[in-house]
Amino acid sequence: MQASGLIAEIQQLKTQKNALILAHSYQRPEIQDVADFVGDSLALARRAQQAQCDVIVFCGVHFMAETACILNPTRTVLLPDLDASCSLESSCPADELSAFLQENRQKNYYVIAYINCSIQVKALADVIVTSGNAQQIVQAAPADRPILFVPDENLGAWVAEKTGRRMTLWHGACHVHRLFTRDQIMQAKQQFPDAEVVCHPECREVVRLLADHICSTEKMIDYCRQSLAKRFIIVTENGILHRLRKLVPEKDFIPLRTGSCGCAECEFMKLNTLEKLRNCLRDMRPVISLPEDLRLRALAPLQRMLDLSC
Repeated sequence: MQASGLIAEIQQLKTQKNALILAHSYQRPEIQDVADFVGDSLALARRAQQAQCDVIVFCGVHFMAETACILNPTRTVLLPDLDASCSLESSCPADELSAFLQENRQKNYYVIAYINCSIQVKALADVIVTSGNAQQIVQAAPADRPILFVPDENLGAWVAEKTGRRMTLWHGACHVHRLFTRDQIMQAKQQFPDAEVVCHPECREVVRLLADHICSTEKMIDYCRQSLAKRFIIVTENGILHRLRKLVPEKDFIPLRTGSCGCAECEFMKLNTLEKLRNCLRDMRPVISLPEDLRLRALAPLQRMLDLSC
């Protein structure tokens, strides 16, 4: 079926089911265009909590749909493809984190978990953060307790540098952002000397050091809109380019090429398609279902994040 036909079906089903479609900025362009709201993890978490609907379709990866379900227990939450996982989530298994905390219980760690983690890890955390609010929340952490930051060591290192808070960092990383290299940045800067380098904090320090600005995907849009520069080298997953070009059409955005395919794409994010979106609305599955006791344990640190981010 042509894309136009699928889009028409999606719009009709969305109305019939009283559904809200949320899409992360790394989704395919056609998914972003059909969504009711597109954003980063914090923006989508807030929108999920405020949703006035019966059904939430989360076009993203599994932990994002879980987060929407944690915040919306009375609504049906759908994920178009259950195989849409996350390398950061996989890098911090809950049983390993639990064992680490048990072995180091005398340290009484204050656990700060990046939202890119499973519900089981969230349930072990004191507070959740996103790349957009991590500095603010780390600064608010109790001064008398050591901090354990999971699972992204690159984001954690950047936040520690910005806040001056010492933290124990879990050894996890995004498989897309860790591929960016110093040589790639230098080559791009040589080719486009007038361009500013805008980098996601999930990148390694050697890459962050060459950036003109480091920020979350959502803040990239505001920065590029307000900057006097006319051209930007974007150092994150390429899905954000679609939003940037739509929202700031007068400026030029250059993807940083990486990987064997020459593109910085998360294959998990790209698993969701228009056809899968149509199918999940039509069939009302796959449904994200969570045990209530686990949901409540994960809700507390998530709500703490939302309260601190107001």
